[in-house]
Amino acid sequence: MSRRQERLNEQFRREIALRLQREVHDPRVAAVTVTGVRVSPDLAQARVLVRIRGDDEARRHALDGLEAAGPFLRKSLGADLHIRRAPELQFVVDHHLEQAMRIEALLDEVRPDGGWEEDGGSEDVGEGAATPSGDAPEA
Repeated sequence: MSRRQERLNEQFRREIALRLQREVHDPRVAAVTVTGVRVSPDLAQARVLVRIRGDDEARRHALDGLEAAGPFLRKSLGADLHIRRAPELQFVVDHHLEQAMRIEALLDEVRPDGGWEEDGGSEDVGEGAATPSGDAPEA
């Protein structure tokens, strides 16, 4: 991804989040957090990643509210950012945090009691086994 595209992604994220907070008065989008924006290289489309608090029904209602606010957001972004053609906005629920929490829970299940040692030391290194540093133990 080019530096320009990264800057645009961040600028769109900030602007959309600000407009949702200050200018969109739909109660369905009150629990929405914009976590990222991915603008296509030709600037025709932008995928807006959002986190929505609540259950599946609340998410569905919030996405409906976002879709309703989409044309307003697109028009105001185009005018304020002085771009010839504002990208079409597509709102997508961001599941990265939930996936990270799930991975952490799985790791907690397989960790031995008390967790792993933080210092990287190993006490039960068998003969010929490599240590965490990759060196073979001295005999």
